[in-house]
Amino acid sequence: MLDAEKNKGRPLPYLRNPNVRWFSIDTSDLQLMPFEDHELDRFGLREGDVLVCEGGEAGRAAIWDGRLSNVKFQKAIHRVRPGPDLYNRFLVHRLMLDYYSGRLSDYYTGVTIKHLTGQDLARYEIALPSLPEQRRIADMLDRAESLRAKRRAAIARLDELTQAIFVEMFGDPDSKGWPIRDVTSVLDQGDNSIRTGPFGSQLLHSEFVDSGVAVIGIDNVVANEFRWAERRFITEAKYRDLRRYTVRPGDVLISIMGTCGRCAIVPNDVPRAINTKHLCCISLDQDVCLPIFLQAYFLRHPMAKRYLDQTAKGAIMAGLNMGIIKAMPLPVPPIALQHNFTRRIKAIEKVKSAHRASLSELDALFASLQQRAFRGEL
Repeated sequence: MLDAEKNKGRPLPYLRNPNVRWFSIDTSDLQLMPFEDHELDRFGLREGDVLVCEGGEAGRAAIWDGRLSNVKFQKAIHRVRPGPDLYNRFLVHRLMLDYYSGRLSDYYTGVTIKHLTGQDLARYEIALPSLPEQRRIADMLDRAESLRAKRRAAIARLDELTQAIFVEMFGDPDSKGWPIRDVTSVLDQGDNSIRTGPFGSQLLHSEFVDSGVAVIGIDNVVANEFRWAERRFITEAKYRDLRRYTVRPGDVLISIMGTCGRCAIVPNDVPRAINTKHLCCISLDQDVCLPIFLQAYFLRHPMAKRYLDQTAKGAIMAGLNMGIIKAMPLPVPPIALQHNFTRRIKAIEKVKSAHRASLSELDALFASLQQRAFRGEL
């Protein structure tokens, strides 16, 4: 990255790694950095330039469309200016294929943190068909990618609908006269209704086995919905020692370590399981507060966001813990209204689930199409 302390030129907008998405450039959060005159060409952009990330998702690439003038890029991005024999969209499609297939890792530098340096990128070799064939392959893959993009956009719109419904129903608790309580006041009346998982020597990685009682961790809630990811198990004997950490259908899980502040609801069909120390597990009195309402409040309500920003040290929630969650202020709307909200959200989730299944099929078809296109089979 350019050294802002030494660089005394005029401030100009510039692209960082997060701005470079596959095929497209996100210019919604451009920042300014001073560039001197002799750097303007070195870090300048022309329409059609391919930008390739050095770190992060090393090799992720997009094409600059020239939508803005005087935009530069940081050193952690490589600019590739294709010559007359290379079609830029063909190159990005090929980089995408090699990134997801793992072939691109053959060119990475670094052991723990992978980088695609300029020297690495210069070594990158691909078969190069004629320019008309490159255009044919890229156009075909573009059409397939557009179907995936439309499906992703539909899912995003459903997320926006969920937010709109929540704000409409619960956005201004003060004007509705609802009581403001805290999370402790809506817990199930049984013992151990809010808990984190086993700490330290209570559960070691070496004690995980191939089958048995499931162990739920951050990876199961990181998408803000419950998903099975890495499967971890403990033996029946170990479970007997840790049964107080059992999760139940309808429990609300909040991540408090690592990727903090993610929230999901344990599904009805969950097998017998416990949660790790990285999660706070909440069992609710569902005559007072429903899980879908609490999850939506935690993720979407301005009051919750203000509280967490002030108490848990900002967006990364570095200080999130069970005490903070217990004390979080919570407006409690009538249970009938919560049931109405729950029904509406479940209907939306059913549609989202169908879209996700369709997207998963499209992803698999797209990957197959990529492979066949670059093998010359189409």
